[in-house]
Amino acid sequence: MTILVAGGTVVGPTGAAPADVLIDGETIAAVVSPGSTALGSDLAAGAERVVDATGRYVIPGGVDCHTHMELPFGGTSASDTFETGTRAAAWGGTTTIIDFAVQRQGERVQDGLAAWHAKADGECAIDYAFHQIIGGVDDDSLKAMDELVDEGITSFKLFMAYPGVFYSDDGQILRAMQAAAGNGSLVMMHAENGIAIDVLVRQALARGETEPKHHSYTRPWQTEAEATNRAIMLARLTGAPLYIVHMSARQAVACLAEARGEGFNVYGETCPQYLYLSLEEHLSAPGFEGAKYVCSTPVRSRAEGHQDELWRYLRTNDLSVVSTDHCPFCFKEQKELGLGDFSAIPNGIGGVEHRMDLIYQGVVDGRISLERWVELCSTTPARMFGLHPRKGEIRPGADADVVVYDPQGTTRIGVETHHMNMDHSAYEGTVVQGKVDTVLSRGAVVVAGDAYVGRKGHGRYVRRGQSSYLV
Repeated sequence: MTILVAGGTVVGPTGAAPADVLIDGETIAAVVSPGSTALGSDLAAGAERVVDATGRYVIPGGVDCHTHMELPFGGTSASDTFETGTRAAAWGGTTTIIDFAVQRQGERVQDGLAAWHAKADGECAIDYAFHQIIGGVDDDSLKAMDELVDEGITSFKLFMAYPGVFYSDDGQILRAMQAAAGNGSLVMMHAENGIAIDVLVRQALARGETEPKHHSYTRPWQTEAEATNRAIMLARLTGAPLYIVHMSARQAVACLAEARGEGFNVYGETCPQYLYLSLEEHLSAPGFEGAKYVCSTPVRSRAEGHQDELWRYLRTNDLSVVSTDHCPFCFKEQKELGLGDFSAIPNGIGGVEHRMDLIYQGVVDGRISLERWVELCSTTPARMFGLHPRKGEIRPGADADVVVYDPQGTTRIGVETHHMNMDHSAYEGTVVQGKVDTVLSRGAVVVAGDAYVGRKGHGRYVRRGQSSYLV
């Protein structure tokens, strides 16, 4: 089918301008400015369907480069399947996710990847790709890293936290970074000092400090900043490019900014929860309500200025990407596993449906520009993880992943209206001055107005190339 998205303002990372977008099958065939009147008329006449984007922004579909569908954690599993999670993502204007295949200590990397393909293949409403978690660095997993690069897995996540589960010591991290420097892949790092955190957790529980707020108190900013600095130093030593996930502490990002200022190939992401939620307002909620906001790294004190500083670092590009770290757990039966012991609360917040809206609110509030919104949520993650130019930009030849966004609309976030498979919302009652109107995934309309018209299995696995930011 040929589809013409007509009358809108096309927004990219470098500017916004009125243009019509012609879609032919699964790809963008042309982007035509209003001045090209003859060609524009020909496009309209030849299109089988016209989507009216008058008064709306036309943006590339969102790329959420950090999700955890069906992730086993803390005796349970994330409540969104690849089917429900990608459907919710589509509702929110995200047309590609990159999830994490998991290898734990003692397991083969290839078996972990095969298990994630079994979960996702044939289930997704939008396109998907995988990073690979390396939970046990040894000769076999290092060899597997080389093999997976040839299969389109070009980023590998390591953990400085969770001893006994995913944790890698400095020597293991060094070896994995050496492998990445050699094969052209990108190292992703969960940067928290897990050894120190485990001591602080035991001490807090021994004092009877069991409420959810102690999740943040036992993961103080120093444990994030120290691990961030250590990861950067190991990356500098090995020459490996480094991408630090879900950054929440302003002091940790300051370490990153210093290294970037010196010209080192290091990058950072943050997530909406660290921009909008706080220790005081959310994690310290009465009773056990704070459990809804337990995630790692933790949401931090607003009084200490973390949230405002993260927005500033988004403007300066020291934080390059906004992802969600979508890892939802229901409050009943799942979060409640940690009643009486905050350390047993499954770590994760659901947000794959709300990222585009919540970051657009930053445009409304004057925190970032319209172009920066698109850059953070679509173009840069596509470039960072080897999906560009196929994803992340409205341009001829790209996949027709297109979102029509209404700046005059209103989005009210809450459990009664969201489409994620969870019984609460971390953003309950939030009102965003903007609304997803129409979503196309590879030329197929999957969301139209207030209706989901996509289907399970439409999404395809995407083999990724190297990061555009390798040097």
